[in-house]
Amino acid sequence: MAGILDRMIRAARLDASLYEEVENDESTLPQALGVVVLSSVAAGIGSSGVAGPVGLVGGTLAALVGWFVMAFLAHYIGTTILAEPQTRSSIGQVLRTTGFAAAPGVIRVLAFIPVLGTLINLVAGLWMIATFTVAVRQALDYTNIGRALVVVILCSIAYLILMGLMALMGMGGLFLVAAR
Repeated sequence: MAGILDRMIRAARLDASLYEEVENDESTLPQALGVVVLSSVAAGIGSSGVAGPVGLVGGTLAALVGWFVMAFLAHYIGTTILAEPQTRSSIGQVLRTTGFAAAPGVIRVLAFIPVLGTLINLVAGLWMIATFTVAVRQALDYTNIGRALVVVILCSIAYLILMGLMALMGMGGLFLVAAR
C-alpha cells in the first residue's frame, strides 16, 4: 500500500493512474479523508493570519464543507446530467478520487503571509480545479477531460451560490429573522 505522502504528490502532479488506483481501492477512503482534513486545516491556518481564530475555524470548516459539497455535486451531475454511456460510479469512488484532489490545498498553510496570501490562495484554487478535473474524469470514466471540466465548473458555480447564500444568512441572518 502506497504511503499517503506519495499519493498526495502523485495527485498534485495530475497523475491519472493515481486517481484510477484510488477509485478502485475502497481501502483508500481513510487516506483520502486525511488529505481533505490536512488541506482544510492548511486553509484554516492560512485564514488565521487575516481573521485570527475565527479564520482558523471558519477557513477549516469552509474547506471541509466545500470539498463535501463539490464531491456530491460532481457525483450527481456527472452520473445523471452529463453521464456518458460507460459512466458507472459510486459516491465512494468520487469521494476517494476528489479527496486526493485536495492535495495541492496544503500550500494554503502559507496564505497568512502578507501580500503573498492572495496569490497562494489563487494558485491553490486553480491547481485544485485541475486535480479535481482529473479526479472526476477518472471516477466517472469519461472519455475526455472537457466533460470533466464542465462538471467541475458547474459544481464550482453551484458551490459559490451556496456559499454566497450561507454568507448572507450568516451576516444577514439576524436581520432577516428580525424583519419577519
